[in-house]
Amino acid sequence: MFELWEDIVERTAIVAGGGIGGLAAALALVRAGWQVKLFEQADQIRALGAGLALAPNAVRAIDWLGLGDDLRSKGVMQGGAGLRTSRGRWLMHTHIEELKRRYGVPGYVLHRSDLMAMLTGALPDGVISTSHRVTRVDPAAGSVDYAGPHGPGTASAEVIVAADGIHSMLRQSLFPTHPSPTYAGYVTWRGVVPQGAVRAGEMTESWGRGRRFGIAPLVDGRIYWYATLGVPAGALTELTLDQLAERFAGWHEPIPQLLAATPPETLLRHDIYSLTAPLSTFTVGKAVLLGDAAHAVTPDLGQGACQALEDAVTLATSPDLKAYDLARRPRTQHLVKVSARSGKLAQASRPATAFVRDAVAWATPTPLYMRIIDGTLSWQPQDS
Repeated sequence: MFELWEDIVERTAIVAGGGIGGLAAALALVRAGWQVKLFEQADQIRALGAGLALAPNAVRAIDWLGLGDDLRSKGVMQGGAGLRTSRGRWLMHTHIEELKRRYGVPGYVLHRSDLMAMLTGALPDGVISTSHRVTRVDPAAGSVDYAGPHGPGTASAEVIVAADGIHSMLRQSLFPTHPSPTYAGYVTWRGVVPQGAVRAGEMTESWGRGRRFGIAPLVDGRIYWYATLGVPAGALTELTLDQLAERFAGWHEPIPQLLAATPPETLLRHDIYSLTAPLSTFTVGKAVLLGDAAHAVTPDLGQGACQALEDAVTLATSPDLKAYDLARRPRTQHLVKVSARSGKLAQASRPATAFVRDAVAWATPTPLYMRIIDGTLSWQPQDS
């Protein structure tokens, strides 16, 4: 039997993990009146990544967290977005007016470090404890063991939030027989082009055979880009920017210019994984999984950070952990499946499959596409 939050005299929580999901969960719970401690194993909160797109559902979560003004000052409103072929032909195109008319708010693009700074800066002093690595969780007692800068320790709370990422140690501890995340079949490289080096008008993704290239302007004139190649996990770890540019030779402008203008030190490479085997529950005793630890999703729908933000707000507004599980598990696990299928199709390498993929995208009317994604983007926070 789960206790209602309002029946707990002193509402306390421990959050394990200082990524977007963990920081958002801590802030959401603080905003709901909880006493929170966040343990992060690194010696400082770091933003691993480059650009980040927040769809309207995530914008509503950010607004609920009280960070809407910061988002609008540090993010670029998505004036338009679309799909193109490698030669530049448009396959699909949406405009900001459609998003605002349908969802009330547009999407935004910003640097991941800006979002992390927004979340970190909104938390009260003393919430975040860096250099604290959670080594064990006891879901029945609601306690964690940790290794800190002054030695080992134990802490207890009414709720333990496991937000320690896709390769979550706490998930493995709570579900020791559950399958590990699955390789999605492609590698992603990401980079940021300095202000003024290249011009790019709006957010786009271009499709080739077995590869893609995405472009997203940032608020200060920088441009975030990503490139994917369908290769085995662990492949091409030493690929240089020049070698990556060779893989996209002949693609439409400004792709060659972006690769040429990217400082090598900004280049990031990641094998893409997702938690394709769904968990039977997101809660065990007083422990609850959140973000990638619960439902790691491929980036193909642009919903990874968005769903972590939804998780955080839902946790803070749910009457108990059971309600959180019922609200979040069906939605997120569905998106994991849809995103994985979308990525497999977008990465099509066979000529016939790629041709059909492009033809279907081109023939899909924008209103129909908007109806398809409506269930994802129309999420609203519950009343707290």
